[in-house]
Amino acid sequence: MEPARERTAAFSLPRYQPPDFSVPPLVDAPPARFESVTSAGVAPEDFHATSIFPEYVQVGKGDWRLVRDSRMDCTVVLEPGGRLSVREFRHLRRGDLVAVGRRENGEDGIYVHTAPFQMTREETAEKFAFRTVVSRETSFSIDYDQLYELLTHERKHGFVLWVLGPAVAFDHDAREAFGNIVREGFVHGLAAGNALAVHDLEASLWGTALGQEIYSKRYAPLGHYKHLDTINRIRALGSIEKAVREGVVGDGIMRAVVEQGIPYVLAGSIRDDGPLPEVTADAYEAQDQMRRLAARATTVIAMATQLHSIAMGNLLASYRVMPDDTVRPVYFYTVDMSEFAGQKLANRGSLTARSILTNVQDFVVTLERGLRKKGRQTS
Repeated sequence: MEPARERTAAFSLPRYQPPDFSVPPLVDAPPARFESVTSAGVAPEDFHATSIFPEYVQVGKGDWRLVRDSRMDCTVVLEPGGRLSVREFRHLRRGDLVAVGRRENGEDGIYVHTAPFQMTREETAEKFAFRTVVSRETSFSIDYDQLYELLTHERKHGFVLWVLGPAVAFDHDAREAFGNIVREGFVHGLAAGNALAVHDLEASLWGTALGQEIYSKRYAPLGHYKHLDTINRIRALGSIEKAVREGVVGDGIMRAVVEQGIPYVLAGSIRDDGPLPEVTADAYEAQDQMRRLAARATTVIAMATQLHSIAMGNLLASYRVMPDDTVRPVYFYTVDMSEFAGQKLANRGSLTARSILTNVQDFVVTLERGLRKKGRQTS
């Protein structure tokens, strides 16, 4: 007899546990030091660089302030009104007051809080165990179930940001499934490159992606022209939005995103053909646009794109301060067939990213089916 499947508990956010500033060593810590920027774009020597974790800066004795909109590898600036902001070197102005000091346990008035959340389920730690690293052999059934619970919660209470590589648009069923995920309210923002949009639009116009039919996988005559013809047609119309409004684009991911009013960023690259009109060619402007989405994200799902996944990881902290001042975790999933992709993300500092190793088209179809099933169960 098949063993009964263990049901996952209903999703609830783990509780944030702030540091206790009333006990040593933090009660004895000095106020943080701030030094002025003397040359625009250049931080003072010994500047403090932010991480993915919640960080507190003691502005005055006993006045510990949480850095609200943090992200990796930036500086902390004390604004004229007393607010702490996080800025990259390129956004520093002369006269800005930047936090300095590289000791992170209060010695310099800065505390990096590396264990901020009380997890809802304790894992048993064994001294020796097999299969402790995610690999092609890892099972992901429970990860899917937990993702259904998380996304159901986030649909109403969070901001789900998807980072997509072009492979998502290479399959008929995956395109249809992701369009349904958008229409059902599980997508609040989208970040991608020129290629994702081009091949999704190509699929709508010609039924192909890079000249290969997205269902049968047959190659269309002169198929290598299809993505170029797609770019040319959209550029002639002036925008993706206009192509959707006029019915030129009849289905797919970009149509669903435009119709639902989902904010999106298409970041350009040196490899782009065209590009499409909505693509942001300036890399730093694209970074700023992605950061504005990342600053709202409570869950990020990055699929089949190593470079965009790492880029988004650099724009994220592991926590989010909500409008009511509560602090919650940011969930970060990466979906790829390659073990290397998940490992590279962790090696670049995104220590809280969870990897699901699978074909991204299968993942999207399975996820949409599971969300639909869960919706029927809870309705």
